[in-house]
Order: sequence, then C-alpha cells, then structure tokens
Amino acid sequence: MSDITKDDPINDKPMSLMEHLMELRARLLWSVGTFIVMFILCYYYSAQIYGFLARPLADILMAQGAGAGDRRMIFTALYEAFFTYLKVAFFGAVFFSFPMWATQLWLFIAPGLYRSEKRTIMPFLLASPVLFVAGAALVYYFIFPLAWHFFISFETPAGAGTVAIQLEAKVSEYLSLVMHMILAFGLAFQLPILLVLLCKVGILSVDSLRKGRRYAIVGMFVVAAVITPPDIISQVGLAVPLILLYEVSILLASWMAPKPAKLDPD
Repeated sequence: MSDITKDDPINDKPMSLMEHLMELRARLLWSVGTFIVMFILCYYYSAQIYGFLARPLADILMAQGAGAGDRRMIFTALYEAFFTYLKVAFFGAVFFSFPMWATQLWLFIAPGLYRSEKRTIMPFLLASPVLFVAGAALVYYFIFPLAWHFFISFETPAGAGTVAIQLEAKVSEYLSLVMHMILAFGLAFQLPILLVLLCKVGILSVDSLRKGRRYAIVGMFVVAAVITPPDIISQVGLAVPLILLYEVSILLASWMAPKPAKLDPD
C-alpha cells in the first residue's frame, strides 16, 4: 500500500460498536433481500435459464441431422427435476445478486480505508466481475461446444447383433457439470487479480513471477486437469488462457507494483 500521509485521510466518522453492528445488519439485510428476490425471479424463469445452459448440447444434437430433434434429457427420480430447477434458481440468484453483495461489502469497509488504499483496491474490484464473466463466456461459447461434440462422438449406432449406444443425459448431472465448469473458469480467471495484488503488497515480486514461469505453467496444467472433465479439450482450453493471463499478470505487476527506492550516491 502507499505511504500514509497527512494528505491521505480516512473519510470516516467515529461510530460506536453498536452503530457498526447496526450498519452491518443493514448491509446484510440488503444483500440477503436481493438474493431472495433474485432467487424468486430465477425460479420463475428457471426453465428458460436451464434452456440457456443446455443450448450448447441442444445445438450439437440438432446438428446431427434427421431425428436429432427427438433427443431428450431424462430424470430418474421423482424429485430430481424439481431440485434441478432449485439449483438453477440458486445458481442464477448468486450470479445476479453478487453485485449487490460486493457493493454492500465495499460500502461497509470503504469508510475505514485511506484514500490511497481505496485507489489501490478499486481497480481490482472492478476487474474481478469482468474477468469472471470472461471466463464463463469462454467456457460457454467455446469449450462447451467442442467438449460436448467430443463426448457425443462416442455414440455407436445399432448394427447387426449390436445395441446402439446413445446419450440420454440426466438433467441434474448435466447441470452440475455445467455449473462446475462455469465456476471453475470464472474463478480461474481471477488469477491476474491475485498475482498483481500480491505483488502490490510486496508478498511476491515481478522477478519471482518471471523465474517461476516454468513451474507455473506445469501447475496450471495440473489445476486444469483436476477441475475440468477428463478430456484434453477442456484441460487445454483452461490451461492455455491461464498461461496467457499469467503473462498479463507479469506485465500489470511490472506497471503497478511499487518500485524499489533508489539509493542516493554519496
């Protein structure tokens, strides 16, 4: 953080412990209330949201030609479809209410920060949702079509003396996989924020990031193999963007990290 001087004030007014607790209560009520409203709205539109999440698979099945429109997804328990829509509503509510959570958290802690600290933190707060949406968009529009096409390619048509092998995906399993992938990519795309912030506060340095590049690349492929399905498309599709984001982090850290003080020659 920047050095704190007299020109770097804290814009806060003295508050008692009870006043702080009351303010925290108000912030929590706004956050929880927004989540409840978003949950109700998302449950009302849960079929449309699920249709959006299933669109990459539906497009591939429809592209297979005649009869593809008869393909279906199934549920094998009476309550499975109901709980799937609840998961859809919860997932949507978390996504759409996150800006309110972040805003209320910032309004609670910002008065206790120095002006320089606010200037330091604000770019990271603005970049975080943008990077999360970028990761979610990458997996939805690029990785899903490639990965689903790869998995469906293992279907086997019926032949003489053989039984056809055909996909009939369960709605709950498909939703769990999609949400897992979206969250994994969205969180993984927070890498630049984490690395630049660590360099900014002095825990890491730009030189350490450069020297650890080879180990970081190996680690990213390991992470991608752990948090994605066991196919090369998803793993490479996550590892390669992470490597690029790592290089971007080095550039940003070189620009934003505090420069070492120069010694006056005597």
